[in-house]
Parts: sequence; C-alpha cells; structure tokens
Amino acid sequence: MENVFLNKKKHNEFSWENLGNIKEGRGDLGEEMPVLVYRLMQYTMLDVLSKEMGLDRANEYFRDAGFLAGTEFAKHALDLKADFSAFVANLQKALEDLKIGILRMEAFDPETGNIVLTVGQDLDCSGLPITNENVCIYDEGFIAGILEAYTGKKYDVREVDCWASGDRVCRFNGTAS
Repeated sequence: MENVFLNKKKHNEFSWENLGNIKEGRGDLGEEMPVLVYRLMQYTMLDVLSKEMGLDRANEYFRDAGFLAGTEFAKHALDLKADFSAFVANLQKALEDLKIGILRMEAFDPETGNIVLTVGQDLDCSGLPITNENVCIYDEGFIAGILEAYTGKKYDVREVDCWASGDRVCRFNGTAS
C-alpha cells in the first residue's frame, strides 16, 4: 500500500489553506482554545508515536513537524523582507498575539547567523512538572523553520533550558550552516 504522506503530489499534503476559515467555522466558540487541549493532543500523540517507534524517532517527527509549521508560519504570518530588527519585533508580536509565548532575543551574531533566544510562558511546557529534561522538541523545529525561511540558511536549533528542566524560560541555541 502506498504511503500517501510521502507522496508530495497527493491532495493531503499540508498547505496553509487547509487550515480553513477558523473564524467562520467556529463562530460562537472563536479562534482560541485552552492550552490544556493543545497539550492533550501534543503529549498523547508523542506517547503513541514513542510506543510505536521509540522516543528518538518520535522526537524526529515532532521536530520535522515543527519545522514545517515554522516555515509555513513564517511565509504566511511574517514579513520575510523586513530588516532583522523589524523581523524580530514582528515575530515577537505574532508569538505573543497567538499566545505561543513571549520571545526575547538574547544574542545574534550577524557574521555566523548564530542565535540565542528565550521563550517565556511557552505553550509547550510552562507549568509542567520538573522532570529534569528539555521537552520542547516541536519548538526546536518551529524556530528552525522560521529562521530558515527568513535567512535562507539551514539552522540546527536545540533547547538548552526548559521549564521541565527547572528553568522559568525556554532557551534555544540556533546554529546556522
């Protein structure tokens, strides 16, 4: 049987338009939902994928999905032609408006493209119990996708601090290649 998810010419390939008209479709309920519902979907999906293929492989899928989401988000919700300062300000506003988190740029090296940023009140993990691990794998991909869409460079983004590891913000290092 053919895997339709691997065939890019099939009708079910992700596209921004497939997100639909949320305002129209959710008239009375609106566009927002509790973080609990988002996390319920995310962590049950991670649990099922981890049991089927192992945590490392499941994390790869989550990172890849985050990358696709970040790339599409950047293309459709951000001004990719803005100078760096304006781009960062636009990204900060978008993430806060969508209640994804509060972005703070800690460091950026214009020569290498390497970046350090934090996300406070992160959608994925703020408030989780401390497990001494970094859990924002999807965010790693999401940030890498945004950065690649803006710069045209590939990024390897890794979380170095996380609420679940005992920190109050998620800190990400992005290395451009």
